Amino acid sequence: MARHWKSSWNALRLRAVRQWYLGRALRRRKQVRPLKLRLKAIAKDAILCFVTQRNERIRLPYFLDYYRRAGIGHFLFVDNDSDDGSAEYLSLQPDVSLWRATTSYKAARFGMDWLNWLLFRYGTGHWCLTVDPDEFLVYPHCDTRPLQALVDWMDGTGLKSFPAMLLDVYPEGRIGDQPYREGQNPMEIARYFDPANYMIHKNGRFGNLWIQGGPRARTFFGRNPELAPALNKVPLVRWERPYAYISSTHMALPRSLNLVYDEDGGERISGVLLHAKFLSTFIAKSSEEMERGEHYANSQEYRAYNAVLHNDMVLYTPESLLYEDWRQLQEIGLISQGNWA
Repeated sequence: MARHWKSSWNALRLRAVRQWYLGRALRRRKQVRPLKLRLKAIAKDAILCFVTQRNERIRLPYFLDYYRRAGIGHFLFVDNDSDDGSAEYLSLQPDVSLWRATTSYKAARFGMDWLNWLLFRYGTGHWCLTVDPDEFLVYPHCDTRPLQALVDWMDGTGLKSFPAMLLDVYPEGRIGDQPYREGQNPMEIARYFDPANYMIHKNGRFGNLWIQGGPRARTFFGRNPELAPALNKVPLVRWERPYAYISSTHMALPRSLNLVYDEDGGERISGVLLHAKFLSTFIAKSSEEMERGEHYANSQEYRAYNAVLHNDMVLYTPESLLYEDWRQLQEIGLISQGNWA
């Protein structure tokens, strides 16, 4: 009886939390002003991609190409007051709807209030992928099966969300050695990753697995690994109006969206987001974001980066692996195809 009462009380509390976050998003909806909307072009069964970006012009051509080839039907971007031409570039893309926000990224819960509003308004009934411009989804069979095949299978099995661990990729040499070119596949430069060195624990309240580790933990947070960035994400969700992201895409409500693992010894399907942050462009980006102070915990992560970042910095170690494909990641246990054979 006591356990049932506790579970019911927690469910009521989480419902109140979800409604509060949705209320935040609705109150801030006027902060995102439409620049170029092509919403009538969205097909009923289109997979949508939601993105917040600032000054990522050099990354955008490859990002769009990658997800177009994967099967994204329409992109919904919020531009956070860019001054590098990225908003102008996005406004010319026929499959992009664009909004601009000039208010504080930090005050909007690091852009999640803006995206929760767009997901609420336009994502309902669609499979929605929410990512950053340096994140590239890899899932089982992605080399032969489009995203539509994955979400069709998930619909058939009753799955509402798809998890993906953030997998940092980095160059073999110094970060500044190979200048990144517009339109280039970033994995041509950032080709290595950490195959192990990951810590996992369960968040009892929200039900998600909290993952930390990889090159950022060992290089920038070696003395305080508990402060390292979270790597767990639930980026792909069949969105419904009552849903909300709570902490970036690390966790969502209702709680069932976070239960993406099997506690009975089996495996559920999962993927990774290749995180191509560590290119030559990151050195200037890190300094800019530290000065802006618009990121989590007063840009604590970027302050850690800036403390050790320089052109000679190398993330590669003898234990690093050269990235090959999704099969390699499955063999070492970083993704799983579950029952999707």
